[in-house]
Amino acid sequence: GELFALRVYTSRLIGSDEDLVLHGGGNTSVKAPYKDVFGEEIPALYVKGSGWDLATIEKQGFSPVRMDVMLKLPTLPELSDTDLVAVQKQSCLDPSAPAPSIETILHAIIPYTFVDHSHSDAVCTLTNTPEGEKFVREVYGENALIVPYCMPGFVLAKEVGKMTQGVDWEKISVIILLNHGIFTWGNDAKTSYEAMITMVNKAEAFLQSRNAYFESLETGEAMPPLDPVGLAELRKEVSSAAGGAMLLKSNNSFSAKQFASLPDLKEISQKGTLTP
Repeated sequence: GELFALRVYTSRLIGSDEDLVLHGGGNTSVKAPYKDVFGEEIPALYVKGSGWDLATIEKQGFSPVRMDVMLKLPTLPELSDTDLVAVQKQSCLDPSAPAPSIETILHAIIPYTFVDHSHSDAVCTLTNTPEGEKFVREVYGENALIVPYCMPGFVLAKEVGKMTQGVDWEKISVIILLNHGIFTWGNDAKTSYEAMITMVNKAEAFLQSRNAYFESLETGEAMPPLDPVGLAELRKEVSSAAGGAMLLKSNNSFSAKQFASLPDLKEISQKGTLTP
């Protein structure tokens, strides 16, 4: 129906924006009843399944899980990742659906129909600093729920469940997970998506105000195509070092050249992605 068409549409909008999902992707969900073989409706959460790309996701990429089970899980004192995956599979109402996202419980906790989660570059840049929490509060004010870094999955969901117990959700406009990402929501797809863009734009504006962008990376000309023979020789060296045949893809854009020319390249190129 229209509910799922809108869920797919705004999920693709988020997935097609590399500034939101390049590092670690993201996930989205929608709450809707699942009709079983008896025609009875079971409250369910349709959450992005593992293995699906938000940029190209279809309705079958969302896994329907029982809401009652997901909301009860945070009451457990502890739960291993292995057990969490098993319980989520047991709670899935469609045996042919993909494995539900590791952050399914958190999507269930947020009491709105549509929930969007991304690993926005701007938000992670804001939080991945010694003064991250201070910067987040400066950007989003008191209406932001700021969650200290927790391992995604049960530990994170339990922490958010504890922080939001008895809370007035009308007074929370965004959840910022330090060193991780951002959650927005709404009872319609447009509200949730626009909240995501608005909140990310606020982070970008703050970074620009602090001159945190490399302006020189924004414009310029690409370099001439790289020598095919040289690329083949490089691929051979990389393959030898890796102990097996490797594929090689070159990027001769202006921004790639600028990045490769940074004085501290050796240090920053080894830091990994923005969010674990």
